Amino acid sequence: MRTYAPASADAVLARLLDEPSLARGVVHHALLAARAAETAPIPSWVDPRIRAALAQQGITALYTHQAEALEAVRAGRDVCVVTPTASGKSLCYELPVLQALAENPSARALWLFPTKALGEDQVAAFRSLAGAAGLAIAAATYDGDTPAPIRSSIRTAGQVVVTNPDMLHAAILPHHTKWFQLFEQVQVIVIDELHTYRGLFGSHVANVLRRLLRICRHYGSNPVIVTCSATIANPGELATALTGRTPLVVDRNGAPSGERHLLFVDPPVIDAASGARGSALTLAQRWALPFIRAGRQTIVFARSRTAVEVVLTGLRESLRQHLGPRTRVRGYRGGYLPTERRSIEAGLRDGHVLGVVSTNALELGVDIGRLDVSVLAGYPGSVAGTWQQIGRAGRRQDVSVSILVASAAPVDQYVIHHPEFLLEGAPEEARVDPDNLHVLLAHLRAATFEMPFDPGEVFGQGPADDLLAFIAESGHVHEGEDGRWYWSSENFPASEISLRTAAPENVVIIDTTPDRPRVLGEVDLFSAQVLVHQHAIYMHESIQYHVDRLEWGERKAYVHRIDADHYTYANRAVTLKPIDVFGAGPATGGRRVHGEVMVASLVTFYKKLKFGTDENVGWGPIDLPEIELQTTAYWVAADALPGRWRREELDVALLGAGRAMQTVASVLLMVDPRDLGLVAQVRSPHSEAPTIYLYEAVPGGVGMSERLWNRHDELVAGAADLIAACACESGCPSCTGPRASGGEADLDARRLALRLLEELGAGVASRARSVGAA
Repeated sequence: MRTYAPASADAVLARLLDEPSLARGVVHHALLAARAAETAPIPSWVDPRIRAALAQQGITALYTHQAEALEAVRAGRDVCVVTPTASGKSLCYELPVLQALAENPSARALWLFPTKALGEDQVAAFRSLAGAAGLAIAAATYDGDTPAPIRSSIRTAGQVVVTNPDMLHAAILPHHTKWFQLFEQVQVIVIDELHTYRGLFGSHVANVLRRLLRICRHYGSNPVIVTCSATIANPGELATALTGRTPLVVDRNGAPSGERHLLFVDPPVIDAASGARGSALTLAQRWALPFIRAGRQTIVFARSRTAVEVVLTGLRESLRQHLGPRTRVRGYRGGYLPTERRSIEAGLRDGHVLGVVSTNALELGVDIGRLDVSVLAGYPGSVAGTWQQIGRAGRRQDVSVSILVASAAPVDQYVIHHPEFLLEGAPEEARVDPDNLHVLLAHLRAATFEMPFDPGEVFGQGPADDLLAFIAESGHVHEGEDGRWYWSSENFPASEISLRTAAPENVVIIDTTPDRPRVLGEVDLFSAQVLVHQHAIYMHESIQYHVDRLEWGERKAYVHRIDADHYTYANRAVTLKPIDVFGAGPATGGRRVHGEVMVASLVTFYKKLKFGTDENVGWGPIDLPEIELQTTAYWVAADALPGRWRREELDVALLGAGRAMQTVASVLLMVDPRDLGLVAQVRSPHSEAPTIYLYEAVPGGVGMSERLWNRHDELVAGAADLIAACACESGCPSCTGPRASGGEADLDARRLALRLLEELGAGVASRARSVGAA
């Protein structure tokens, strides 16, 4: 006998909202109205075979954004398509490429996807469409798993080459002479999931694209670039920064959507004094379970592999106890075999799989059909990512339900108490700085290896001669008698560049657990101090590793796999000294500044903290040299406050306000909070005033500090809102950060941080924002 019965998603939701223990956690409940489709006829110039293939799939007209993009690409214009998940963005590039190949089989296309799974999925969909049109097209994925014989055939005969930025950077561009058929005939370049190329990674990818377009020009091609992005505040600006070209932004969505319930849920406060909250994973499981029992296809997104397994185990155990469909609930994350992942995807499409618990591996456009409910166990880290996960439910006209369950993390708490941040526009921005000198010089070396530079040839914002002369001092390039710049080193420069780090030197992490040691990954020197010091617990894809030794001189860390009940937290002593001021201006209660700084970092000891409780269970010394980071920073210097404040109060206020500003800054700029470092000084030697610094944890910076300087009022007001909305009594890790030790532990960090932010204009900024919204 089964104890579950089918019910509609809105009926299940109504029952859940009648349950007091769940209903009291709902901070906001929005009902998003259904939207009808806006269509346009398929252009008459589209090949009849393609029109017939579309008709077989039930497509007799295009959504308006698809038609607009198609006509623009046909006219030779670059396009940036910005529409929600499941709005048919893929057709915006599949149709132009298919049409080009129908007209000229020797044409080529290059597609870039951030993940291998997404690339494979799009290749399968494209082959299906091409096959239905009766077109024999060679479309293939070229990545690290592609066998050598197949690689050769893709190079010579691949009409649509699908790869990722890392392979393009290291395996295709340096060997462009083997790819001349592609570069001579390439007509369309596709860059999907544009919003993922931000920060340091995006800055590297922008330079990879500079190298790509330089090689295309060499072979005489001038491809159209089609970019696709989730909704962010500056898609056109980001596309221009990445490609160096200005696209037509297509952002009027013509796709239909059903009615959607969107709930913001906050776990209950367990201890008001410390601000401790219930588990987001447990609460997400409670919300998801009734929908699965009612036969509603449900996806639960968790932040890590470990969290996926915890939620999956809980759901299956609950269903087993109540004779529910436990075998129809699956997990989906990195580490599963490709065949297993394909099986789960197919099960979601055909309805056999009722529930899936996934990391963000299913956030991007992998085809998993149409689901009814999405539950997010924790804020995904960006508005764009949140809408992509929410958009996994409601892919048809039916009513759908999406539930965002916050964790106790400060970023989650800020978002959950500011529903307008998700519902009203897209204030977050994706930022890149392709001209970061560390990044630019690395790719200039790689570009010179690929082809000599002519005198006065532009790479980036201007001629590359001065930078090449600088590189020549190290002997890697030389100026020939013809005035051109040639590569003159035996090194392979692309192999020395990681697209995810800026420092020329990284620490390589070597896993000694297996019989044959393997490289696990690498971290930059600045991060290595706190992540891979001796006896650290290093987390890689949610797996724990113990650092046996760190060979600082060799830049190698040796680790082995363990299962511990604690993690390590290294205490970093940071001193910061401004070097140059790029911009300064008055602000309420002080001055706002951005400029160049030198950050000196010395790590002296580490703590062992238990998972869940953060209980200190031990410590140990760290013996590493001090290192320096030259980067950019934003800072706010308060007017002469000390006379009105006791020294210990000001210490606590600066740190609490700074941590809240760091949280809000990471939300506004779509970055991990760890990408921004915090230094608070009661009396800064530079400004001779109490000062809060937010510095970029990347050599040279990637433009974030300037944006924070421009958005100063928003930042201060948001920090005050975050602290004011917190349910704690006197400050906690969710708002002002971990409590201080010693005498400062008795001070009310919440009240003091709010007082300081008010003096810095938080109240003025909040009122101005309210008036603007009204």
